[in-house]
Amino acid sequence: MHRREFVISAGAALGAASTLGAAFAQEAPAQPTPEAQPAQQPAKPFGFDDVAAMAQDLASRSYAYRDAELVGSFGNLNYDQYRGIRFRRDRDPWLGSRDFALDLLPPGAIFHEPVDVSLVDNGVVLPVKFDPHMFEFDPAQFPDGVDYDTIGNMGFSGFRLRAPLNRPDVMDEFVVFQGASYFRGVARRTLYGVSARGLAIGTGTPEGEEFPLFRGFWIHKPSEQDRYVLIHALLDSRSVSGAFEFRITPGAETVFDTRVALFPRVDMNNIGIAPLTSMYWFGPTDRTRVDDYRPAVHDSDGLQMLNGSEQRLWRVLSGHSTLQTSAFMDQDPLGFGLAQRARSFDAYQDAEARYEKRPSAWIQPQDNWGKGTVTLVEIPVQNEFNDNIVSFWQPTDTLRPGNRYDYNYMLSFAPEPPDSAPIARIVETMSGQAVNNPASRTYVIDFDLDMFGPDDPVPQVKASSGSIGHSYLLRLPEQGRMRLAFEYLPDGGKLADISAVLNGPEGPLSETWIARWTRE
Repeated sequence: MHRREFVISAGAALGAASTLGAAFAQEAPAQPTPEAQPAQQPAKPFGFDDVAAMAQDLASRSYAYRDAELVGSFGNLNYDQYRGIRFRRDRDPWLGSRDFALDLLPPGAIFHEPVDVSLVDNGVVLPVKFDPHMFEFDPAQFPDGVDYDTIGNMGFSGFRLRAPLNRPDVMDEFVVFQGASYFRGVARRTLYGVSARGLAIGTGTPEGEEFPLFRGFWIHKPSEQDRYVLIHALLDSRSVSGAFEFRITPGAETVFDTRVALFPRVDMNNIGIAPLTSMYWFGPTDRTRVDDYRPAVHDSDGLQMLNGSEQRLWRVLSGHSTLQTSAFMDQDPLGFGLAQRARSFDAYQDAEARYEKRPSAWIQPQDNWGKGTVTLVEIPVQNEFNDNIVSFWQPTDTLRPGNRYDYNYMLSFAPEPPDSAPIARIVETMSGQAVNNPASRTYVIDFDLDMFGPDDPVPQVKASSGSIGHSYLLRLPEQGRMRLAFEYLPDGGKLADISAVLNGPEGPLSETWIARWTRE
């Protein structure tokens, strides 16, 4: 069982808990809410500065990995058994709220690192004690019942939030935090796809990746007037500790107003800020290498960027047989994210996965991030069950122990990134072997026709190696597209970055299209 498939399926199953009723519940004492232990009234309301102080203290000490021994009915679970454990809706600490609901997630299977959860009510912290009575156990998966007395304090594996996202009478989940520092969000009329992470360390490097953990969460109870949920989180890892604040507002765009303070334990020159993780198996640029009935399979089809010079870039994703890392140098980036632009069912023909409903994710820095690169990592895969696409901001300067590093950004989950500049966007990219020359490759790029006047723009096509053959423009008014086609001749090369832009008299009229070609 692949982790990605497991997490998605487990999340979907747990998300259905509210419709299952008490049929799967074991006999248990009636306890309407999680058992919480009130802390002493603080001198001031609990907030980000408190978590930052914890993170700074952790970073001053040696890293101590935490793991839990999973025992009783939470031990040695297979995929179906874990799906059979569901949070009881009558244990929701916000039971009765019309605006938000909270589910605590059980340990088990791949989720064995304990996560501390506290509730914050009017600034007062109330730690939540792990209690197996909070969960329902499917008798089909647990025919011998559940021995509640032998289950220790294993901690939670995360949580999810619900709100009336699509209908006023249904509490849909809109975010889930579970596993390492991963979290997912959805907007109205979208399904889970691309994920975010608290931090990426060493992604795509020969030394291997380090996965930080969210070891504790403080979830603030919203007031009746709040349309957001405030969450604080403590991150810890061998190389760094960090404090996070998420102010999450669900809706047509689900927005995470994010604040981060990092405290390195060691020199760090391989850190990824605001990382996003997605899946790309194949699409119209590399369809011939996969024997599948569907025309495309991906959660995201491109990396969209708005750099500090206000240049708009679209790096189309591709499947490769070897690991590929692309770094786009910038200073004070204005935005970047993994987008899913193909929004029609016909683009995928998958009635179960519904890839056309996967959201895009967009990072918008709220302060100056200095010099660095927007980095894209593409990992080879043979199926759709593993996330293999990662993007993040990598600072040029080394992050050093003893210092504090702050980052503020908005993370949006929505069908399209919130960038509506009057410039022609790339609608689709296609590629295949050239008809007249088997040694070359034809690229076809469709732009949004509505952004062009009566005069044709001038295409500018470049390649880092090899050469560009005949190119031409064609208007497709019925499809609303301006089509650019050209041939790429590798000339014996093994790798090339190719770019194209449509220019007018005063500069670019379109995004700059970028693709990486590799010899298979």
